[in-house]
Amino acid sequence: MGRLLALCVLVLIAMSPTGVDAQTPRITTESYHIPARDSGIQLYVRNKRPDGVTQFKSERILLFVHGATYPSETAFDLQLDGLSWMDYVAQRGWDVYLMDVRGYGASTRPPQMSLPPTENQPIVNTDVAVGDVATVVDHILARRGVSKINLMGWSWGTAIMGAYTAQNNAKVERVVLYAPLWLIKDAPPIGGQGPLGAYRTVAREAAQQRWVRGVPPDKVNNLIPAGWFDAWWSANMAADPEGARQTPPVVRAPNGIIEDLRKHWMSGAPHYDPANITVPTLVILAEWDADTPPYMAQAVFAKLTNAPRKRMVMIGEGTHTVIMERNRMQLFNEVQLFLDEPR
Repeated sequence: MGRLLALCVLVLIAMSPTGVDAQTPRITTESYHIPARDSGIQLYVRNKRPDGVTQFKSERILLFVHGATYPSETAFDLQLDGLSWMDYVAQRGWDVYLMDVRGYGASTRPPQMSLPPTENQPIVNTDVAVGDVATVVDHILARRGVSKINLMGWSWGTAIMGAYTAQNNAKVERVVLYAPLWLIKDAPPIGGQGPLGAYRTVAREAAQQRWVRGVPPDKVNNLIPAGWFDAWWSANMAADPEGARQTPPVVRAPNGIIEDLRKHWMSGAPHYDPANITVPTLVILAEWDADTPPYMAQAVFAKLTNAPRKRMVMIGEGTHTVIMERNRMQLFNEVQLFLDEPR
């Protein structure tokens, strides 16, 4: 009888929405800025961890970085049904961080972003972003007294984290490439083909149309739970007050990544070589991803020839933004399985 009761308890825990029991630890949140390597730039960092814990082994520390258009906090720490991805990781005893590259979210917006975009050349390319990641990684290493941490990038963030890891394997435990960017066969998902200014703007309707691009028409209405898109858009407006004051309200995003798309990803000249990654790597995406389609993930996976362990996972019935869709828990669970595996 005792064994049966224990089994029932384990089943209930496994079936719970978050996969943890009623004794889920309270989470401490810290948000702050650190100086970038060049003067005048402050980088936004957010940390979540179990309340009262300040010491962590390197294998239980994780840093998120965002993609080309939206900041980290509106994806990785957006509470939907009371739970964000950062919450999910921190509840499992992890020390989890997110950061915004300069020009995004709460990090310093370069002065060019307060002028008409046509007055300046594209700003904040991948090399600049890799430098910002390097600053935050070194900050976390010093803060926790460890020699390496885990990294996760989404979309353009996979090019950032991939390039950083390829140059700094000794500082990386494992790397997760969610919706990886690679050489583009068709029209670019963002940026178009015209002249580029310093930055671009995205209105709500365009964001919504891009989100569901590639989804079968009969599946669109059931893709995003009620209210989730509104919550996400409101979070983006809060993260860009200057853009929110425009008519119509917009999100502003630097165009350095668009310049890189043309220079590297549309020209057969990858920005980094996955063969230079020598740490365990997870490649993960969803089947309806029209921004970074499955052929990109397959190409990256094949080129991870020196990763000691590698895995590729596809989530069914999801898009580039499966992180905020009804199947998001599959993404969270698969990534956590990879992160929690013994060394």
